[in-house]
Amino acid sequence: MKLSDFDYHLPPERIAQHPAAERDASRLMVVDRGAGTLHHVHFRDLPSFLRPGDLLVANDTRVLPARLFARVAREAGGDREVEVLLLREEPSVPPLRIWSALARPARVLHEGTPLAFHDPSWRAKVHARGERGVRRIAFQPAASEGEGPTFEAWLSRVGHIPLPPYIERPDEPEDRERYQTVFARETGSVAAPTAGLHFTNATLEAARARGASFTTVTLHVGPGTFRPVTTENPDEHVLDPEPYCVPPATAAAIRAAKQSGGRVIAVGTTSVRTLESWVLDAMPDDGAWRETNLFVRPPFEFRVIDAMITNFHLPRSSLLFLVSAFAGRERMLEAYATAVREGYRFYSYGDAMLIV
Repeated sequence: MKLSDFDYHLPPERIAQHPAAERDASRLMVVDRGAGTLHHVHFRDLPSFLRPGDLLVANDTRVLPARLFARVAREAGGDREVEVLLLREEPSVPPLRIWSALARPARVLHEGTPLAFHDPSWRAKVHARGERGVRRIAFQPAASEGEGPTFEAWLSRVGHIPLPPYIERPDEPEDRERYQTVFARETGSVAAPTAGLHFTNATLEAARARGASFTTVTLHVGPGTFRPVTTENPDEHVLDPEPYCVPPATAAAIRAAKQSGGRVIAVGTTSVRTLESWVLDAMPDDGAWRETNLFVRPPFEFRVIDAMITNFHLPRSSLLFLVSAFAGRERMLEAYATAVREGYRFYSYGDAMLIV
């Protein structure tokens, strides 16, 4: 198995720059592994492919407005704008809020460098330098405690939705809604679990009417989801760890579905990685937070999921390895070639695939 085995040609015009007019208006390619067939429908048709007893498991993470623009003052190295992408909050003593972040250009951010934002309610400075260009940034309220906005309220005002790098436009007001799933609850991701973006409340109601049920897990998506595999030997690629949680109610629902003969259908690769990490961690039902850097690639024994819903992924990406492990590399590359010919829209705001 080589990295070059997971490459394909995608014309740039196939990369979706905006979401579909309606969430469930996206196209849906249905890949039947047993029959070896492809069907072309729309996402609103998904419930017709479900059976009584099936369990849909989706990632309920919520995307942070994690992209910030700040200025470095002249006395700190020149009056210039820097872009900051918040990654993860670190332990700190209130009122400080310390976050690990990526910065561009990172070279101008030294320890102690102050950052100024257009809303001065909170100020920041570089707390420490980390590895691979990461900076730890300490945020502090400008007003006395209780007199100004909370950090979350301030971040909601100044932060931007961190659209993926292949969406070549600034974020727009509609992205605040459309780059979140309708079931997003737990804030902490810097990228959306994009297979879930197609669902509407009507889709979920129709799924339940077919006798299927719905539950959630949480995996907070980090920027590593967009990082391509760069080593020709995939075994040398390491994913960044991401926090995940399988609530007790979800653990019980999975066990019940398995016992009744229903299928566990993962909504998105993040749900796949969460569930398969959970079973490798001995299927605990305590609902505790854990971390995973599971890189699913062929050959892989799937122990929880029976089907999955996913978007179309980048060439040479860990996500393409994952779907190939589930459905077979040749079948996936053939399906992707068909999608290109049939005018499917690719990546985060693109169309979807159901693999059964």
